[in-house]
Amino acid sequence: MIKARVTVTLKNGVLDPQGKAIEHAIAALGFEGVGQVRQGKVFDIEIDGADRAKAAADLSAMCDKLLANTVIENYAVEIA
Repeated sequence: MIKARVTVTLKNGVLDPQGKAIEHAIAALGFEGVGQVRQGKVFDIEIDGADRAKAAADLSAMCDKLLANTVIENYAVEIA
């Protein structure tokens, strides 16, 4: 069993209204010194098998086809 974590974030320069809303909410709660908040998604995925290279290739394909909008998002794959 291979465990992986995929992190998807907006590319630099892409507006992040949800991140901005979180940023304002943090300030409204009285927390100071928070400069910018960017929001993203995390996927924890388990893959049957032991071939880490195939798992990495499959995970990248999953991101390209479904998990990330590669026009406006970046993704990172970590295999444990």
